[in-house]
Parts: sequence; C-alpha cells; structure tokens
Amino acid sequence: MKQQLRLAATAVTLALVTAACSASTTTTTTQDSGVSQKAEAALAKIKGQVLSKGPNGETPSPASAAELTPAELAKVKAKGATAAIVMHYGGNDWATAQVAGLREEFGKLGIDVVAVTDANFKPDKQVSDLETVLNKKPDIIVSIPTDPVATASAYKKAAAAGARLVFMDNVPQGMKAGKDYVSVVSADNFGNGVTSAHLMAKALGGKGEIGLVFHEADFFVTKQRYDGFKQTITKDYPDIKIVEEKGIAGPDFAGDAQSAANAMLSKHPTLAGIWGVWDVPAEGIMAAARASGRTDLKIATEDLGKNVAIALAKNQLVVGLGAQVPFDQGVTEARLGAGALIGKKAPAYVALSALPVEHDNVLEAWKQVYHQDAPKDLQDSFAK
Repeated sequence: MKQQLRLAATAVTLALVTAACSASTTTTTTQDSGVSQKAEAALAKIKGQVLSKGPNGETPSPASAAELTPAELAKVKAKGATAAIVMHYGGNDWATAQVAGLREEFGKLGIDVVAVTDANFKPDKQVSDLETVLNKKPDIIVSIPTDPVATASAYKKAAAAGARLVFMDNVPQGMKAGKDYVSVVSADNFGNGVTSAHLMAKALGGKGEIGLVFHEADFFVTKQRYDGFKQTITKDYPDIKIVEEKGIAGPDFAGDAQSAANAMLSKHPTLAGIWGVWDVPAEGIMAAARASGRTDLKIATEDLGKNVAIALAKNQLVVGLGAQVPFDQGVTEARLGAGALIGKKAPAYVALSALPVEHDNVLEAWKQVYHQDAPKDLQDSFAK
C-alpha cells in the first residue's frame, strides 16, 4: 500500500514538473514572439526613411535631388570633364561598390576618371594622394576623408585649385557646403545602427548580455551607427544589457575586432551577442566566436560584405545587419559633381535609407546593394 502511495506521489510530482516546464516554455516562446513582432513593426515603420542628420545637422535630401535633365546631361557631356576618386580605404565590398557606381555613372556622363586612390585609413597617405591627384587637374574630386581635421588643409587646397568636391559620409573641418564643396552623400548610418539593434533584439528574444565593438576614431558615420544601435537597445529593449564596449582603430580592423571579441568572451562567458560597427570587424568577431567554440553567439553589424552575407545565408553567427546601398551612393555622387560643373545648385546633404538584411532576404538584398546577382558561392551557401 505504501509503495502504491509513493508511486502515486511520484507521478503527481512528475506531472507538476512537466506542467511547469511546459508553462515556462510557452511563456518564453510567447515573449520571444512578442519581441519579434515589436522588432518587425519598428523596422516596417522606418522603412524608406532617413533617421540621420548631416555632419553639421543638415536635414537629408533624397537621391532624386541629384538627377539631371536631358538638357543638363548634354551640357555636362560637352564639358569633356575629368574626375578623381580619393578613397579612405579600399579593402572592402562597400568601397568597391562605391567606386563601381562612380565609374559607371561618370562614364554615362562623359566624364573621364583619371585616378582612384586608397589611403588605407591613414590621413598622411590621403594628404599625399590628394597632392598627387591635383597634379592631374581633375574637374571633380569625390572623396571620403580619413580624418576631418588632419586632411582639412589638403581638401581646402583642392577646392582653391578649382576642383568641385563631393564627399562621401564625412566632411573636413572648416569647410562649408555650397562654398568649399558641392555636397556630402551618405547612407542613413544612424538608421543602420537602429536597424541592426532591432535585428539583434529579435535574434535574442529581447534579453541577454551583449558587447559592442566600435570604431575608435573621429569618424562621423561610424559614430552615428554606434549611437543608433546603443540608443535603440537601451531605450527599446531594457532586458538586453550592454556589459562591455571595446574600440578598434585599425587598419587591421578584423584582427583588432577578433582580439576585442576574444577578451569579451573570456571575461563574460554568458555573453549572448556582439555588435560590430561594420562587416570587416564583424568578420573578426566571427573568428573569435569560432575559436572559442561559441557558435551560438549572435552577431549584428552593418554593410553587406560577402563574408557576413555567407554567414547570414548559412544561418551561422550573423543574425542580421543594416546595409548601405554604396553603388547607388556612387551614382548620386557622380551626378552631384556633374551638376556642379554646369552651375546646378545641390543640397548640402543627401542620404539613402537603410536596408534591413536577414537570412531570408540576403540574396535579394545583395542584388539591390550591388546591382548584380549574388556570387555563386553566396548562392550555394543559402540554407533553406
């Protein structure tokens, strides 16, 4: 009799435990679903919008403001003008797409590209590049300053020499739109940070500890990304705690990010996710996660580079990102420079909205970002 009572009590206990576990699982699933719906609603709300202001607080204008009429296009072609592209850093897919968009559009405008330079994120190298480029007397210079202070005098010299300056993302200190340069064109970098925050929260179910790997430099657009991500996580997802932040200065951004992520993972063994300021640092974070056996780590970033795209396609480590549209930015920059040749007034700041990218839309997003089909190895990586 006693044995039967013990068995009955055990059965009741097991039933209660099972019910409790089931209820806990149901609650967790419901919470995760709620966070996912919240994140999706937020992303839908900002779709097509630009959340950033310009380097000097300018209200953004759309890319359509740079379009040329047939009559304006004819005037530009009659100029037989030249252009130079002075990059801050050429070692990623973003820079390659910017240059591709510029080259293609300049070709359509009848403008000859006489130089493309890469400063490898070194201000002194960029100053030297500008001096070399000026010897070719380009009518237009499209550039992104590595450092707004250290390069300012070189850009002022270029403006004084008569070159129409169009900037990507950042503006040298002391220069004014409409006077010293034509315009600045950017992605919605604050919006990209906001986008990656919602995607990270969705992947984490709205809870957990995370770390941030940011760009430790006076660089306007990467600061915007950091601010957009951190403000969104802090305000909208209070159960996600930022427990560590580490800055990287490069030029070995992947290596520096890997070291930063290694330190975070060692110090915080329960870390659930890490945000990287763009795709190259995110590659370093992926390497650290793999080396630590943390294939469960959630990584969010910005910029649709090939390696992070493959990780997204495979559903490995990278959970989402906010993408720029660098090819379209290049087209817009070329048009603004061309318009300046014929005296067309340009807005001070032009920005293109952020593109949320997850596993499900990575192949479609690649085509939108780069104006070409995804490479075969990316297509082959897609896990359905």
